[in-house]
Amino acid sequence: MKKYVSILSLLAIFLLSGCNNAPITAESPGVWNHFFIYPFSKLIQYVAYLFNDSYGIAIIILTVVIRFLIMPLTLRQTKNQEKMKKIQPEIQQLREKHTGKDRESHLQLQNELMAVYKKHEVNPLSMGCLPLLIQMPILFAFYYAIIKTKEIALHNFLWFNLGTADPLHLLPVLAALTTFIQYKMSTTELAASNPQIKMMGYVMPIIILFSAWKLAAVLPLYWMVGNVFLTIQNVVLQKRKKKAASASL
Repeated sequence: MKKYVSILSLLAIFLLSGCNNAPITAESPGVWNHFFIYPFSKLIQYVAYLFNDSYGIAIIILTVVIRFLIMPLTLRQTKNQEKMKKIQPEIQQLREKHTGKDRESHLQLQNELMAVYKKHEVNPLSMGCLPLLIQMPILFAFYYAIIKTKEIALHNFLWFNLGTADPLHLLPVLAALTTFIQYKMSTTELAASNPQIKMMGYVMPIIILFSAWKLAAVLPLYWMVGNVFLTIQNVVLQKRKKKAASASL
């Protein structure tokens, strides 16, 4: 499910990039403009005002804030993955026990699997989709708030303008690279043994690279900052896990 949400979000951004990019104002019609894009535009402008009118710094700060806000969901996802890893031997035994291809055997297997999930308080459906689903409207709002607000879109940050594609294409490369690093650091042994997840770990950076190549630089900037945040988060969690394991010995 997670891989489909990721691909759909990238495709949606790519397709929507050709939509009407009229300047956003308080009078802009539509629920999306009024409750998402315009508030994000004003928020970015306000944060930029606090940092010497640097819209690039404002976007980086807001990206980090968003990551902090959804951190409880990502931590819950990580704990769920750890639980799934621990119960794999039990799940494997059930799969070996119910090898029949008929509908009755399949239903019996599913019922026993659900009983195992319930016993260990594991939710097999919460393996990463919710954080992505929450980020999708935020990402779209970021994108349109910038390209529809002239002063933000034309703002020069480092070597690029926020509302146009990176002329050196360094941001798309960095976004793809940090996506791959994040995948390698966050993927558990359970996920690594799944051929589909393993394949998507290599395909997603390529999709991000080509998706961000010609779109506004704010997209790869958002992805890159978010990936760096998650990488640091994973390093901290792994150190805490090792420290707890050594203390229990």
